[in-house]
Amino acid sequence: MSSTHRALAHVLARYRPGTAAEHADVDRVRALAEAGDPWPRSNPLHVTASALIVHPDSGRVLLRRHPRHRSWLLVGGHADPGEHDPLAIALREAQEETGLPDLTPWPDRDPRHLVIVPVPANSREEAHEHADLRFVLATADPERVRPEHPDAPLRWLTPADARALVTEANIQDTLSRVTPLLAG
Repeated sequence: MSSTHRALAHVLARYRPGTAAEHADVDRVRALAEAGDPWPRSNPLHVTASALIVHPDSGRVLLRRHPRHRSWLLVGGHADPGEHDPLAIALREAQEETGLPDLTPWPDRDPRHLVIVPVPANSREEAHEHADLRFVLATADPERVRPEHPDAPLRWLTPADARALVTEANIQDTLSRVTPLLAG
């Protein structure tokens, strides 16, 4: 097995889907990885990695306003050339988009959600799908947050306020999976 597939296969082997739809998404991602490189943006379906950033002491979560989608989303994105570890990709993207230097997997290194989301076409790319692996990352110093771009603001919210602000059902699902961890 190549390094391109090894880290993803390891994550998928440990992952337990929560619903029948999610089980089908996991099967699609496994098939994608078995068929070739699952990371290139040129694939109509490709793997991405995202994170819900939390501050466990206050029970708050961090959302990012995505300028293209005009909605509040998680941080994260695509693998850079040579990257193959979903958690490492989520960490890099989260640090780039928030400026938080102390992010760590929380409460463990396992993803909390896998979902395939449609991405509409724009002037630079055709419509495609992201197979998004979602992790939870924690910071001990939420006040150090700095947006990557002025048009991509960041907001700390209670989970209830985040659910009220988010419009995408798949993000709502991620929030519902993490909220009990913060309450625990």
